Amino acid sequence: MTTISANIVNVFDSTVEYGVLTIENGRIQQISYQGDEKKGEKYILPGLVDSHVHIESSMLTPTQFARLAVVHGTVGTVSDPHEIANVLGVKGVEYMINDGRRVPFKFCFGAPSCVPATTFETAGAEITSQDIVHLFGYKEVGYLAEMMNFPGVLHNDPMVMQKIELAKAFNKPIDGHAPGLKGASAKKYIDAGIETDHECFTKSEALEKLKLGMKILIREGSAAKNFEELIPLADQYFANMMFCSDDKHPDNLVEGHINQLVKRAIAKGIDKFKVLRMATINPVLHYRMSVGLLREGDWADFILVDNLDDFNVLETYINGNKVAENGVSLIENLASEIINNFDCEPISPAQIQINAPSDSKRLRVIQVIDGQLITKEIFVEPKIENGLVISNLANDVLKIVVLNRYRTAPPAIAFINNYGLKEGAIASSVGHDSHNIIAVGVDDAAICEAINLIIREKGGVSAVSNTKRGVLGLPVAGLMSNEDGYKIAESYTMIDRFVKEQLSSTLLSPFMSLSFMALLVIPALKLSDLGLFDGEKFEFVDLFEN
Repeated sequence: MTTISANIVNVFDSTVEYGVLTIENGRIQQISYQGDEKKGEKYILPGLVDSHVHIESSMLTPTQFARLAVVHGTVGTVSDPHEIANVLGVKGVEYMINDGRRVPFKFCFGAPSCVPATTFETAGAEITSQDIVHLFGYKEVGYLAEMMNFPGVLHNDPMVMQKIELAKAFNKPIDGHAPGLKGASAKKYIDAGIETDHECFTKSEALEKLKLGMKILIREGSAAKNFEELIPLADQYFANMMFCSDDKHPDNLVEGHINQLVKRAIAKGIDKFKVLRMATINPVLHYRMSVGLLREGDWADFILVDNLDDFNVLETYINGNKVAENGVSLIENLASEIINNFDCEPISPAQIQINAPSDSKRLRVIQVIDGQLITKEIFVEPKIENGLVISNLANDVLKIVVLNRYRTAPPAIAFINNYGLKEGAIASSVGHDSHNIIAVGVDDAAICEAINLIIREKGGVSAVSNTKRGVLGLPVAGLMSNEDGYKIAESYTMIDRFVKEQLSSTLLSPFMSLSFMALLVIPALKLSDLGLFDGEKFEFVDLFEN
């Protein structure tokens, strides 16, 4: 039996009273209140939950992700494993479940609904309706993961609707993914039974969906940052809102997690109990997680902070066991098994050349928007040299390549604006959602060298300059490392700095942004291994236009 005395934050009743928690067999046996809040004492409150995250995007296995996250007061995540599912199918999801079981952390995994995400790209595996039934048999699988195929929902695609009906039959929540969807289309999508969306990038879109009964997740990840735009809605609609990171690189996870969003929201004047409800109660109740909420009989999952303004996390407890203290994780540093699906040959510059059109045509270009997953479509005059279309550094129009990593196939080639590279190239085998190799660079030789470094490691992120090469290997499915999370964060920080300082990328998170340039379900223009794709018309388009 353990007792802890502190100011007890009751998020349900919006009260703070001094008292004693009695913990036995991992649960809160008793809460004894002893009077008013005591200034200068610590505060106990429920542990924080990330309501939507792809663990794989941290480049860490579940065991290592948990080890870093608990330091920031996170006790559980709603984790969509569709990244590894696109690489390895059911075997990949089971890998995440089994790896997560090795540490004291509350993972709620989803059954991926869209693997492959579209038919316009090459994935390494498929998740069928039968597979979803199988995955629902795991106690760790608590929901149907984001339904990215919103056109399939709107057009009553039989396979899509079967998966939705399966989730309903198993009484599982259904996650959404509908960027920019409004009006009658949004209503039909929601009426199909889809309950959440983390893709809203405007206040008006989120408000419309909230009024239609959808729950909105405020996302603040390494690339997509929607907190500033959406947080004003929390004052009125907090009961139907949550916080999530979606995709968070390891260096950012070392810095903080959901605790950062709580602190920022409180600093903006949002009532602290509304903010805490979004970070604790709402995800636990919506996803029916086995996470305690600081009530008698609950699992003893809670955190201690110094005060409710600065919100510095001092200690984290899961099932009554202390798992972090004063910025140090107490979770054991465990290595993970390596599994993968990677089989392609190195490429040469001749394979990624683009012949100039015979007549005068404009070049269709992907325009990156820093801090967003959406892109724009722009048209520019191509730069031609020796009969070939090449990168135009003066206008920041660079070549981008996607190469199938599951079998040897011709690369897809296009051009991208706003990356800012002045020399060299970068590449990654993290390319949402099918996770083929994606690269951007100023010349063909550098692009091929960056890609071939990835092929040599069978997964990773790489960067090359005129004088230097760097690669961080990700041997687990080409998405994650099996090594110490803090070391991976340090290595990633170094290669990220290299890209920004030596290659001169102007983006906040160059590798994370790169990974989304193949995400076809996010408008407007993206590149898959099969070609240039219009995410609004949902069809391939030509590289050149009259």
